[in-house]
Amino acid sequence: MFSGDLGAPYSPLLCAPQSPYRADQLVLESTYGDRNHENRATRQQKLQQSLEHALGDSGTVLIPAFSIGRTQELLYELEHIIHQNKLKPVSQTRSGVSLNWEDIDIIIDSPLASRFTEVYRSLANYWDDEAKRRVSSGRHPLSFEQVTTIDSHETHLQTVSYLQRQTRPAIVIAASGMCAGGRIVNYLKALLGDARNDVLFVGYQAAGTPGRDILRYHDKPNGYVVFDGERYAINAKVQQISGYSAHAGQRDLLNFIKRMRVPPKKVHLVHGDDGAKRTLKGLIEIAHPECNVVVP
Repeated sequence: MFSGDLGAPYSPLLCAPQSPYRADQLVLESTYGDRNHENRATRQQKLQQSLEHALGDSGTVLIPAFSIGRTQELLYELEHIIHQNKLKPVSQTRSGVSLNWEDIDIIIDSPLASRFTEVYRSLANYWDDEAKRRVSSGRHPLSFEQVTTIDSHETHLQTVSYLQRQTRPAIVIAASGMCAGGRIVNYLKALLGDARNDVLFVGYQAAGTPGRDILRYHDKPNGYVVFDGERYAINAKVQQISGYSAHAGQRDLLNFIKRMRVPPKKVHLVHGDDGAKRTLKGLIEIAHPECNVVVP
């Protein structure tokens, strides 16, 4: 049995991961083998707080996110935040203008994400009951008024330039999720040095990626990240919310094995830092002493 990226449970747009009846050997991801994710209520609260900080300064919130899965889940959560707080001011901006949540621009700058969002919408019959109730009430969790999709490269460059000059709050979701390429890089180059802006990571940042460097050095004196051989100062506020990750948390990984009727005799832990693998290995061995846990 090969687990792949298990994902967190309780996603309204995807079925929860199901454990198989049995497996002789299990190849299991261990990305978050040393920690658990926030629950949905906590992650949504943290998302809203991060948005309020930047948007109160008429800043831009940059969310590096892969095009499949995370982008759609973020749209779903953002629609809910806006619906709950519509007509409620975010706060007064520096210019003294009071903005409502409904005034916020949400920019999806990824042709691939746009296409896959259409696929998600076409599969609404497979959403869970919560998501179906929202649709039945007339809401559109993946296609609402504030969302603008950027397709062409020319429009992308125009949008980056506009956000450098504008004093209107915006949220940008663009790939790649680890800032190792894609359109998010141009936004980071242009906006990372402005303290009005926020960078919000919603997925795992692997060692050696610009995303990991931004997380590691953003609170250091004169912190910077390198793109295309050039240093860019990190003055924007940087946060991470792990609950939106495509990878299961520690508890979910352990439950994946626990819920097998016949647990595996051997488990190979992959796709995790050394510390995460070792921590998860120890917990599996406690819960299943008969299991041989291998860390490559």
